[in-house]
Amino acid sequence: MSQLKFIRIAIFASGSGTNAINIYNYFKENENIKISMLFTNKDTAGVIDRFKELNIPILKFEKRELNSIQFLDHLENIDFIVLAGFLLLIPIFIIEKFSNRIINIHPSLLPAYGGKKMYGDKIHEAVIAAKEKYTGITIHLVNGEYDKGAILFQEKVFISIDDTPISLAYKIHQLEYNWYPSIIEKTIREIFIC
Repeated sequence: MSQLKFIRIAIFASGSGTNAINIYNYFKENENIKISMLFTNKDTAGVIDRFKELNIPILKFEKRELNSIQFLDHLENIDFIVLAGFLLLIPIFIIEKFSNRIINIHPSLLPAYGGKKMYGDKIHEAVIAAKEKYTGITIHLVNGEYDKGAILFQEKVFISIDDTPISLAYKIHQLEYNWYPSIIEKTIREIFIC
C-alpha cells in the first residue's frame, strides 16, 4: 500500500499568526506531516510570540535576504511551504525549487480582489463598497505573480447588508480556519504519496 513520506512544512507569516497556529494545531499529532520551521520578515509579528512556546525554529529575515539565492540554504530540509498571511512576493528561484509545493490562502474569491496591494481589510472594504453578494477564500498554488497561481479550492460566504469590514473579516477567518489545514494536507498527500 502507498505511504506518505515524512513531510516537513515551513510556514511563512508576516502577521498575528492565527492561521499559522491553526495549521500547527491541525498537524501536531500527525505522524507524517510536521511544521518544521517558521519564517517571518517582521520583527514585531505576533506570530513570533505564538511560535516561541512551540519549540519550532524561527528565522527572521529581511526582504533583501529572501531575494538572495543563498536563502535556499535555509530551506534545505523543507519539503513544502505554506504562506499564512505572508505579504512578500516569493522569488522565482524558490518557486522553481518548490514547484507546485508552495500554497497560499487569499481572503477573496480570486481572481476578484487579488494583487499586490489587496490584503486584509483592504479587500473587505473593497468587496463591501462594490456591493458584492458573496466573498470568500481562495487557496492556490504560488507562482511568480501575486494571487495568480492555480486555484485549488474556493469557499464562499454571503455578505449581509449589515456587514462591516470587521464582521466580514470574522466570517472569512472562520472559513480559513475550517478549510486551509485540510486543503494543505490534501495537496501534500496528492504530491507525496508514492
